Order: sequence, then structure tokens, then C-alpha cells
Amino acid sequence: MLIFSAPSGGGKTTIVKAVLKHFPQLAFSVSTTSRSQRPGEINAKDYYFISSEEFRRKIENDEFIEWQEVYPGIFYGTQKSELDRILTQGKNPVF
Repeated sequence: MLIFSAPSGGGKTTIVKAVLKHFPQLAFSVSTTSRSQRPGEINAKDYYFISSEEFRRKIENDEFIEWQEVYPGIFYGTQKSELDRILTQGKNPVF
């Protein structure tokens, strides 16, 4: 497991893309969010986009490894199923 952490706009995505090109044993962990999809973003590639209500239901069902309410009603998190997807491929997740 490899975790990159930085403030918004800190270049995490740029670094992760470069790392993934050189280390095929790694796979990008797609986060889930309740925020609106932005132009150019692709569901299930950039994020899994779901409603706040669905996010809350998944929290109640213990479907997240980690989650945070970043702004009122705007959640981000990592679903257990996403980690399972990566591990099933025999790869290590990059967060």
C-alpha cells in the first residue's frame, strides 16, 4: 500500500500517474465522493460519484475503509470493494 497525501492542488494526481507508469504492480485506488462530477471527469476512473444519501447508507453498512465529510454534505472515502478489486488483481493499492 502506498499513500500520497497533500493539500488540494498539491500535485498528488501528477505524481501518482508518473509512479503508476513505472510500477505495474501498483494500481490506483478510485475514491468515492458525493460531490458533483466536474467536466472531463469519468465515473469509476477519477471517482465513483454517488449521492450524499447513498454515501451515508454505505457508511451505515460499514462499506468504507475510511471516509470523511470534507464540507457539509460532501463526502470522500475509500470503499472496501475498491481495495478488494485491486488485491484480486494481485496488485498493491496507491491512495
